[in-house]
Amino acid sequence: MNKTRKMTITAVIAAITTISSSMIFIPVGFAKIFPIQHLANVLSAVLLGPWYAVLQAFLSSTLRNMLGTGSVFAYPGSMIGAFLAAVLYQRTRKIGWAASGEVIGTGILGAIATYPIATLLLGQDATLFGFLPAFIISSFTGAALGYLFLKVLIKNHALGGYIHENSTNNSRL
Repeated sequence: MNKTRKMTITAVIAAITTISSSMIFIPVGFAKIFPIQHLANVLSAVLLGPWYAVLQAFLSSTLRNMLGTGSVFAYPGSMIGAFLAAVLYQRTRKIGWAASGEVIGTGILGAIATYPIATLLLGQDATLFGFLPAFIISSFTGAALGYLFLKVLIKNHALGGYIHENSTNNSRL
């Protein structure tokens, strides 16, 4: 897949994620659970690779923050999750590993990375255990949706060969 096509798909996924953020979210304390971001991360990880997946997560987080539908806590979680999902998919070529990477990257590592930001911005001792359950539930739900969505697309031959475009041994890249 050429760079122009990858950038276009990245932009479309970021736009869909941003638009849906005003409709589909669950407020939990000072964070918003947004499973569509995690679905988009898994989709980007599998179809586009690590750098485009991180770019999509960054664009989505930035646009959501600009529109007031996101929070600053979206940055570390979504970008770490997208990167780990893409790397695990690239190494194994299994969608289940991409979904697991999203949950581990966002749900655990992202929650840990968000803790110092919350402590700094909120001016109080935020508890790490307040972030972990919210991030894990959100990332698990979105990653499961992404996994199912990709399985349906593959079963119906809707991806037209894009599913393995990311592999490191693809001669067309």
